[in-house]
Amino acid sequence: MLIDTHCHLDAAEFDADRDAVHAAALVAGVGRIVVPAVAVDGFGKIKSTCARYPGCVAAFGIHPLYVMQAREADLAVLCDWLANERPIAVGEIGLDLHVADVDPARQEFFFGEQLKLACAFDLPVILHVRRAVDPILKHLRRQRVPGGIAHAFNGSRQQADEFIRLGFRLGFGGAMTFSGSTRIRQLAATLPAESIVLETDAPDIPPAWLDRGRNSPAELPRIAGVLAELRKISREDLAALTTANARSVLRGL
Repeated sequence: MLIDTHCHLDAAEFDADRDAVHAAALVAGVGRIVVPAVAVDGFGKIKSTCARYPGCVAAFGIHPLYVMQAREADLAVLCDWLANERPIAVGEIGLDLHVADVDPARQEFFFGEQLKLACAFDLPVILHVRRAVDPILKHLRRQRVPGGIAHAFNGSRQQADEFIRLGFRLGFGGAMTFSGSTRIRQLAATLPAESIVLETDAPDIPPAWLDRGRNSPAELPRIAGVLAELRKISREDLAALTTANARSVLRGL
């Protein structure tokens, strides 16, 4: 079995054929799909998606690119959902310093408050880390959450080692499938075996063979195959390894 640790199955891009997308993932051997939220107004859709499709589990959080639309009262809403719905994690949360029209201070406020909630509910976090690795690590040293996953990791080896020290697994997906992604591929090949997990980020970050088309969780086995080749192990061993790693940090998978 494979676990897709990051897939936005609730996204509008899947509204026309979500049943078929999920069925194809099951046929491909993807037995668990983690569906992270991006804003409080999507929590209900994520809940219904996970209830409808076997193997899907929810994470609730406010994405850094959505904090400009969010209100501080949304943190209380998130708190209620964490208390009542027992999600697998708090997420997708983090920082994104790539986009110019999002206030970094507002991002940091919402990130810090959500880390506090993760600590209060003893939940791991699913991190969005884009050109913000060091600021995120600073927050994680202050708020020692019970681990989590650094989604779509693209930092240095030194930064990767610090995430691992703090109890995190690092997510690898479509970006790793491009031959030009030398740093990501080197990390994927050489990081400690217990630190890596698989993801698609579907419908985003499509692998090389989709030529920028819509990504889906059914692509995970082929992504896993690339990772297995990079690490020079069998696909079966890679599947067992990444499944165990995901389950070790996301309790209840």
